[in-house]
Amino acid sequence: MPDRFTTLVPEPWRSLVEFVLIPLSWIPDMQQSLLSFVLVSSSGWTAAAYFLFLLFPVLLWISAVWCTQLSLYTLPFRSGRVDLVKLVLLAWWDAALAVWMYWVGLGRFTAVIVGWALTLARLALRLVAETVRQVVMLPFTMTGRMTQSYFQPGVPWIAFLLLVFWCLLEATIFTYTLLPTVTEVLAGIVGAEASPSTTTGLFIFLTLLIMGSFACLQTFADAITHRQYKFLVQMIVIEVFVMTFEVMFLYRELVDAITPWIAQQTGERFQPGLVFTLTLATFGWVGVRGMTWFLFGQYGTPPLLAFISRQPLVKPEAEGPTLAPATQKPAWWHAPVEDFKREVGWLHEKGDELMEYLMLPVLHVAAAALNFAMILVAARPVFSIPFKSLKEVLEARELLPTMRWQPKKVAS
Repeated sequence: MPDRFTTLVPEPWRSLVEFVLIPLSWIPDMQQSLLSFVLVSSSGWTAAAYFLFLLFPVLLWISAVWCTQLSLYTLPFRSGRVDLVKLVLLAWWDAALAVWMYWVGLGRFTAVIVGWALTLARLALRLVAETVRQVVMLPFTMTGRMTQSYFQPGVPWIAFLLLVFWCLLEATIFTYTLLPTVTEVLAGIVGAEASPSTTTGLFIFLTLLIMGSFACLQTFADAITHRQYKFLVQMIVIEVFVMTFEVMFLYRELVDAITPWIAQQTGERFQPGLVFTLTLATFGWVGVRGMTWFLFGQYGTPPLLAFISRQPLVKPEAEGPTLAPATQKPAWWHAPVEDFKREVGWLHEKGDELMEYLMLPVLHVAAAALNFAMILVAARPVFSIPFKSLKEVLEARELLPTMRWQPKKVAS
């Protein structure tokens, strides 16, 4: 550049201009060599490394050299020459510190990014491992929970389901045995054959009738337990009527249906009388009701009545205090999700620090270069290097327009 500049100068002044520009003559060649070394590379990885680690320091070096050399031309015209030299030397010290802080800041930024990536990877690995473990342990966990809930006091769901199943089964059997009789009765009354709705209605009627039979037994048992003698007499009478009704219309038909089978097994022509049939039906009713009552009826009837009446199932006081239910453990994914929430909150809190880690290295170099320019122009730096935080840089930038650059008065 000095050679091109001297060609524009008239010939008589060219030698003087070349002599004056001797301090700057070597800078363009040095600048071109450094930029070529940084920007031109045969390998992409090498070019990326040079660009990342050397571009900003090289630009700082070039700007510092230009400002320093140009400051030499201003020495004869400045009043505080010694102070100017001090400021230039301190600016070079700040430049060296800025380059070091730039490289250290890049290392710190890389370490933070790697640490956050490892944290997220560890969290993802924990979630995957816990998911696989829960899938493998799911059958054992479900079995353990079912066993634990079964052996703890509570609603006897097994007895309740068995009672409902038995009522439906008994209603199905009696529907099959009573359907011919009901069909014959309806044909004699209305003169029409039975339809599918007749079978459905008979099944629903018998189901409710059998459930009512168990309800009467439960009320009879409660009257005995609480020693309600007046009510007990009434329940005995009601239970006798219930038994008579079921024996006459349900179990008698069942005995009549199995009589041919009895005759076939005995090999004789067996003609049971009415007394024998009713006696056998009564024994059948007592046996069936007794076995089902003591097996599951006495435990399943109270939940059935509570479900129908929409009332809470109150346990008798004689049973004493029940065991407190075991504290249910939180779901397996609660802990990883809570950890993830804490990690996300931590990432948000550290976002400003990440921005500082990314910006402070470049700002150190830019501030050092700007200090050289301000020393050249106003004989005073602007920034104090190194910066402790990004807030300090922003505060310095806000104070910069309010500063007044007044020239120093020279004593006459």
